[in-house]
Amino acid sequence: MEKEKDVYKFTRLMYIIEAALEYFVSISVGGVYLAKLTSYIGIKDSITGILSSFVSLGCGFQLVAIFLANKRPVKRWVTFLHTISQSLFAMIYLIPIFNISIQTKTVLFIVSLFIAHVIHNVVNSPKINWYMSLIENNKRGRFTANKEIVSLLGGMAFSYLLSFVVDYFETAGNIERAFIVCGIGVFCLMLLHSLTLIFSKEKPMEGEIDNRNSRKSLKDLLKNKELFKVILISVLWNMGNSTTAFQGTYNIKELGFSLTFVSVITMVGSFARVLFSRPMGRFADKYSFSKMLIVCFSIASICFGINMFTVPTNGKIFYTIYVILHSVAMAGINSATINLIYDYVEPNQRVQALALKQTLSGFAGFFTTIIISPLISYIQVNGNRFLGLPLYAQQVTSMFSFVVINLIIVYMIFVINKIKCKDNE
Repeated sequence: MEKEKDVYKFTRLMYIIEAALEYFVSISVGGVYLAKLTSYIGIKDSITGILSSFVSLGCGFQLVAIFLANKRPVKRWVTFLHTISQSLFAMIYLIPIFNISIQTKTVLFIVSLFIAHVIHNVVNSPKINWYMSLIENNKRGRFTANKEIVSLLGGMAFSYLLSFVVDYFETAGNIERAFIVCGIGVFCLMLLHSLTLIFSKEKPMEGEIDNRNSRKSLKDLLKNKELFKVILISVLWNMGNSTTAFQGTYNIKELGFSLTFVSVITMVGSFARVLFSRPMGRFADKYSFSKMLIVCFSIASICFGINMFTVPTNGKIFYTIYVILHSVAMAGINSATINLIYDYVEPNQRVQALALKQTLSGFAGFFTTIIISPLISYIQVNGNRFLGLPLYAQQVTSMFSFVVINLIIVYMIFVINKIKCKDNE
């Protein structure tokens, strides 16, 4: 075992760097940076909202990974497709300055962004399984914690640098140059990211590759009741956590926060997440990812409980507590939902299981947001009243999150903890 550990030590380092670089690219093509591009082109805010949801909808295309699970080795085709995806992400910074009609720009921009997200999601599960197979089971918690810490710290610095570049050129009245610099930057990130994949080793598959047709493989996967019990955790979590999509407007409008205050609190939350990532990882390695998730969901429950009572008079204090607790909870939730697949699913089904998990949970989060949106509008139109009570819409959505997350905790205790881990069999 020691020899194998030495063989893949450098590859594990590459995985940490790869994850950070991929995170930097995702920052570049989302949030305020995406909005800056769409507003320059002249794309409506409603369309920009749909483009932002490509991240959630893109998870649906991870289902394609089920049909690619046995295409080994994965390194070559994952590297190739990742390069195409991130090249398209770089292109969306250059499309706005093309000397073509607005209609053509809009179509080209949307198609490029959509295809990039689709390809990214197709390769995501096979890539995760490739790297995670190189990590010992009793070290997965600490490793994923270290990986997340590097991404978070690097992401804060990268986001600041990206904002500085855009603001600098925009203040000088030359936003087009900012797009060129950012596009070149994303292209350079793509090159570095591709190198991490190229220099990584892939673990030879034990035994012969199962060449059953994809339909049979999918059919077997859908019969796995234990898998769906595990996936339901991610589905419910994405439903409960989807209400955070409405927090931004609440902060600025009802609570009256400045962007500076929100940025500072977000940074405080990131540091809290970094601080608790390793302790959460050690806890998971010692006890189990299932028990660690119960702790994290309990913290998330408290944070949404506090947000239920966040109003303008106590906003700064309660929102700060909410952000810190939510960040501490997220220090374990994201990595644990992936690691649960490795705890409860057979090795030969893990790529398919990861893809199915991302697909179902992604759709759950997206459609929950769509369903809740009319409720937000209804409460606001009625003068921030609900069922005759004076309540802000985000207080009501936090109640929804609070209930869903507590249901997850009960489900974890009485269902998941009774399933025997595959690694312990």
